Amino acid sequence: MTDNRLGEFLRARRAAVGPEDVGIASHGVRRVAGLRREEVAVLAGVNGDYYARLEQGRERRPSAQVLDALGRALRLDADAQAHLHRLAGVAPRRCSTASTDEVSAGLRQLVDNSSPRTAVFVISPALDLLAANALADALHSPFETADNLARMAFLDPAGRRFYTPWSSAAHGVVGHLRQAAGSTSADDPRLRELVDDLTERSPDFARLWHRRGVRGKTQDAKHLHHPDVGPLALTYQTFDVRDAPGQQLVVYQAEPDSPSAQALDLLGSLHVTPRRAAP
Repeated sequence: MTDNRLGEFLRARRAAVGPEDVGIASHGVRRVAGLRREEVAVLAGVNGDYYARLEQGRERRPSAQVLDALGRALRLDADAQAHLHRLAGVAPRRCSTASTDEVSAGLRQLVDNSSPRTAVFVISPALDLLAANALADALHSPFETADNLARMAFLDPAGRRFYTPWSSAAHGVVGHLRQAAGSTSADDPRLRELVDDLTERSPDFARLWHRRGVRGKTQDAKHLHHPDVGPLALTYQTFDVRDAPGQQLVVYQAEPDSPSAQALDLLGSLHVTPRRAAP
């Protein structure tokens, strides 16, 4: 991670938007991918030299209005727009008074006492699995080590069979980590270590990471394939943990009386051995 994260993000998102996406006529051979700097400046209604300084890191304090205009010009969604503001220091960063890898006793009790028909677990900003109920442990049993969702997706061979389609899950993982990188300190050692390791060991991760896509979801569909019970069509919801900013409580569940609900019940009955020790 460099000290010009705002400029790098702007360059990456500019390269991802073609002139046809914003109604600009394109003639001849373009020497750059996506939009030119001056085209972004015109679309956002800002001075071209000012925008160039933003990308180069010579200007680091754009106003919220300028950031909103750039977000519209670059076709950023809500997550990416919020990320842009954080990189510019406009949106407040989350500050934690507690370590994000420590799960409170009350939250752990909630996880343990959750419905046996729902898979419930707690993750850190770096996607470390911090706590899980019995069904969540059973759900992640195909992995050699179920300790970090990013490592599981990119480094464990089971990941490409478990997540269907894998490409969608991979984009989601990278987008979450990119959002975490913009929401926390650039010197966060855990996040930096994880990103460096995945970049070195997984060409797929490195390729997606350098695209600088941002994704943060509170609910969505999830399609998985478990070797013991077959395909699972689930939905998930995530909840921010108020007393440990950065932690999220994740709940997977199936439509009642559906084949996936029956498969989850079977999965729970097959994995009745004691869960792993709490971290």
